[in-house]
Amino acid sequence: MTNINDHKTKKYNNPFTATLTGIRDLFRKLPPAGTLKPENRLDGKTVLVDGSSSGLGFAVALDVARRGARLVMACRSGIPGKGELIKKLSGNPRVTMLPVDFSDLESIEKLARQIRDEAGPIDIYISNAGIVPKKSRKTPQGLEEMFMVNYFSKFVFINLMIEYGCFACKPEPSRIVLVSSESHRNPDKFDWDGFGIYRDYSIGKSIELYGYYKLLLTTFSVELSRRINADEAVRGSVFALCPGPVNSNIAREAPLIFQPLLKLVFSIFFRSPARAAIPVVYLAASPDQKGKPYDYFFLMSRKEIDEKASNPGNGKKLWDLSQALLEKLRQKP
Repeated sequence: MTNINDHKTKKYNNPFTATLTGIRDLFRKLPPAGTLKPENRLDGKTVLVDGSSSGLGFAVALDVARRGARLVMACRSGIPGKGELIKKLSGNPRVTMLPVDFSDLESIEKLARQIRDEAGPIDIYISNAGIVPKKSRKTPQGLEEMFMVNYFSKFVFINLMIEYGCFACKPEPSRIVLVSSESHRNPDKFDWDGFGIYRDYSIGKSIELYGYYKLLLTTFSVELSRRINADEAVRGSVFALCPGPVNSNIAREAPLIFQPLLKLVFSIFFRSPARAAIPVVYLAASPDQKGKPYDYFFLMSRKEIDEKASNPGNGKKLWDLSQALLEKLRQKP
């Protein structure tokens, strides 16, 4: 099988083409699927937002808190300062911060237990944490960090939450919102043979691999909805979206020589975190999304996902490989 890194040049295979594509996408005219309104409140709901100490995640957490939710922030850094800032800015004292490192399996399992024992049940889970490293790095379990943080940790954590009964199901099905990317359309195929195998790479491949892991994430989102809503009774809504290019710190590991240019372009053309948060919060809070088993948004527009991600055979293959990898890791001393 051809390695995913060997295919022809695509829209997201380096920082410059990815940036240009992001700018172009902002000017595409697509009909909005709905409107996020001030009256879309979250009073009485418990909302978990991860990767919420900065950028898009912080903006989402702030909006959620302002809408009256009991907010749980799962973060690697910013504890307790960012939670205190959310309380101050929102006027909502019901904010809890829990530490997690999504590159470490043990940390993920600890967070799931804390949600079960201390913070749950969760009405809405917004999965935002992601990274674009400048080179490959090994996790404590020997996986590649971007694979772990951007995809595999989601599989592990959500399944633990289901196993532990952490999701609320009344008075309406819980919602899971996964922040993905339009770059999930970029890869030609799945690299099943290389699934979970650590490989070295440098910044030249990081953007391309970012798109590949977003393909895995988007495929997982559909398969998750199939499984929890198998008999057509909606037990949980699973939503995925691309919020568009965001002026955040996700490119903080780009080469120093390029950072001034990227920061300038981001500040001029990319969406502010607060604006990019609108479709995320819409999927979490809007009554228009109540009872839907699955949806995918690009900005505020409903869109079909890539056919590779929607294929049930690919979804099952990904799930089986992910489960086998998790069992293998748990067997290690």
